Amino acid sequence: MPRTVSKSRNIAEDRPQERAIKVEKANFWESLKRFVLARETRMVVGILLLLLAVVALLSYVSYLFTGTYDQSVLSLDHAEKVANREAIRNMLGLPGAELAQFMIDGSFGFVSILLVFMLAIYALRMMHVLKDIRAILLFCGGSFWVLWGSVVLGFAHGMVHQMGVFRWGGAFGEAASRWLVSYLNTIGTILVLAALLVIFLIVTDPKFIDRCKAFGVWFKGLFTKKSTVHSSTSPTSPTSSSTPTDPSNEVTIDLPIDIDDKPAPAKEPTPKPEGGEVSFTIEPVNEDEHHEEPAIEIEAPEPEPESLPTVDEEGEPLGDAPLIEEPANPISPSKRGAGGVDLEIEDVNEDELYTKDPDKLLEKLGPYDPRKDLEFYKFPSLNLLKVYDNEAAPVINEEEQRANGARIVTTLRNYGIEIDSIKATVGPTVTLYEIVPKAGVRVAKIQALENDIMLSLSATGIRIIAPMPGKGTIGIEVPNEKPQVVSMHSVIASKRFQEETKMRLPIAYGRTITNEVFMFDLAKTPHLLVAGATGTGKSVAINAIITSLLYKKHPAELKLVMVDPKMVEFAPYKPLIKHFLAAQPDTDPEQVVITDCDKVINTLNSLVIEMENRYKLLMDAGVRNLEDYNDKFVRRRLNPNKLVADSLHHQYLPYIVIIIDEYGDFIMQAGKQVETPIARITQKARAVGMHMILATQRPSVNIVTGVIKANIPTRIALRTQSVIDSRTVLDAKGAEQLIGRGDSLYAGNASVTRIQCAFVDTPEVDAIVGHIAKQQRYTEPYQLPEYIGEGGEGEAVAPGSVDMKRLDPMFADVARYVVTKQEGSTSRLQRAFEIGYNRAGKLSDQLEAAGIVGPNKGPKGRDVLIQDLSQLDQVLEDLGVK
Repeated sequence: MPRTVSKSRNIAEDRPQERAIKVEKANFWESLKRFVLARETRMVVGILLLLLAVVALLSYVSYLFTGTYDQSVLSLDHAEKVANREAIRNMLGLPGAELAQFMIDGSFGFVSILLVFMLAIYALRMMHVLKDIRAILLFCGGSFWVLWGSVVLGFAHGMVHQMGVFRWGGAFGEAASRWLVSYLNTIGTILVLAALLVIFLIVTDPKFIDRCKAFGVWFKGLFTKKSTVHSSTSPTSPTSSSTPTDPSNEVTIDLPIDIDDKPAPAKEPTPKPEGGEVSFTIEPVNEDEHHEEPAIEIEAPEPEPESLPTVDEEGEPLGDAPLIEEPANPISPSKRGAGGVDLEIEDVNEDELYTKDPDKLLEKLGPYDPRKDLEFYKFPSLNLLKVYDNEAAPVINEEEQRANGARIVTTLRNYGIEIDSIKATVGPTVTLYEIVPKAGVRVAKIQALENDIMLSLSATGIRIIAPMPGKGTIGIEVPNEKPQVVSMHSVIASKRFQEETKMRLPIAYGRTITNEVFMFDLAKTPHLLVAGATGTGKSVAINAIITSLLYKKHPAELKLVMVDPKMVEFAPYKPLIKHFLAAQPDTDPEQVVITDCDKVINTLNSLVIEMENRYKLLMDAGVRNLEDYNDKFVRRRLNPNKLVADSLHHQYLPYIVIIIDEYGDFIMQAGKQVETPIARITQKARAVGMHMILATQRPSVNIVTGVIKANIPTRIALRTQSVIDSRTVLDAKGAEQLIGRGDSLYAGNASVTRIQCAFVDTPEVDAIVGHIAKQQRYTEPYQLPEYIGEGGEGEAVAPGSVDMKRLDPMFADVARYVVTKQEGSTSRLQRAFEIGYNRAGKLSDQLEAAGIVGPNKGPKGRDVLIQDLSQLDQVLEDLGVK
């Protein structure tokens, strides 16, 4: 029977040529972009610019001493200058003398030296020696000082009427100053120049106005002190009986001009298809959006820093660990007035504003910015991912699709099943054939022919979807003869992933059978089970999930807990210890990825404590989930100095994603000791932003238990060894027919979707981790609560108690600091020793248990009970601490 091709098949003969031209153009611009942004290119350009800056500097300096003598040659015409070039004394000869004369006399005068330094700084920035200087700020600021300084020097030179070889402000300064004087005279010119300077300082220095106010107060205080001295010598003054001629004994009252105008403490600035014929249609999928829209590199916002951060031994900027600052009271609660009178000045306390008027506090400090501590952090770029040929659109083999369609129609007809139409949708690894059976054909009859259809197609495995949800057709998924690689670059660079702002934890997992980028929100999943036989792509799927999170989330917003019994799967992520990883206190950096079963038990129980602590914070804040809590904290509705419970204070809470690879190995070793905390976390941790990903290669009923399945409704199944394993994971068959290598079924929202997982190779992971590891970092990993189970060192410590046998290694240094400064607040320890709040709180509890400080008094800190170091040395000796 002849077959007709439907007109809906939208394949033009010139489509491959057009696509090839587009790909060629895209490859050219991509290659050009990579060349321009390449490290070697930037290094070569930087060296050339630095060489030019050095030449200009030497010419400039030499000209200051030899310019007068060289004028006799420089004043000649070009031919004569070349003939007499040996008479030039400039250390760089005639070119250097001409360059320096143009810089000083022919352009901007003596301030031209700033142009040389600007060029040198930009060259070092190109070479990545100076990374934290923004080019636009350097250009704008330097340009102002050059232009303004040139006019000022030109004006000054004209005022003194001094003749000489050099024009102080150069040709520009002289011309501009003369023009201003001709219109505004001398006084007007001075006022304009002064006004421009003040406006520039106000725009570029946020504290300039405050400094002016402070200077005004100081200047006014000079006269106030003189008046006070005069009154103190009066016979009627109560203080005149002391030593009236000694100013050191005078009592003065320095009242602030305006309490509300006092500069605010340094906080984070404000801070997203009849008859006897069958129509056969092949519908190719449109190319991905990112070919139409250029790929967008993700970069963290760079708010203007007030000061440059410190750098480590590698020259990389370091961010401070998140600190909870103490309330900065700009005015003392009481002042001693003249005549011994105590004046009580009511203070605007930030702790009171948190409860009484948070809107005023928000207006004063601005919203809290969790990214402020690592404000120079740069997100990974798309250049770190490998680009494959034709990665965004499948290669359509029309001959193969037609042959498979004919075999399906023939096989069904052999069993007496007639169909009205068949349509093929080509994906990267699988083609979906949708058939519409004639009226009266039972769906179960087609399902029963699964093996017969697979035999006729000579396929490794097919999957029949009967019926297709919401379509009224029956789907038959057949593997392609030449499957394509779905690269991680193609899904990360897609328009959908780049512009996604609603998902809290967006995961770009791969592409569907219709070649669309498949994404899901891990925060709404809320937990995930990944199961599949050995070698089916389970580890690649986990790496794709992690890569998606690293491309979208800032280190302040996400923390990872990694458990790897195989010891090699998560090892490349160890350099992220001070960016994205979370661990218990005093964890060895080499063991931040957990591999030991005992440490897994302790870590899981520590996460349970973290979950309970977060629920306490949410309860005190009066909210129901982490999003509302963090939103309230950002809007300054929660006081970070308020003691909630057991040294627990309000703070910005990042998401915590727990990833356990091959957790079945731990179940077999520890059983309930591992299953119980996992069950508790999966039951309750969703609301507090803690989400778990479990991966196993043995999806049997004793590993994927009923408790796990009940609490983890979302699952990803790669190829399984049997239909029983498929039913264990998905509660349905189908996973046993997958083709492997990332071919997977995603079960969520009461539907099962076939997806080809994106492929991310080990070199790509290493490049991403290397890029992040060089970034600004915290001083330590995110601290989880300490948990000591049975069999640990010493006896298990009850919640709220302190084990004096396990003192912090910094205990002695912290104790001496507290006694020396006589300050015992936890936030002070954070800033002084650059540690996280959990560790600082633990140290405070140990100091209290040792009798060095008193109990917590909330915002007022702790009283120091030991007054001198000799007494402290005795206490430390009794504790066995050196």
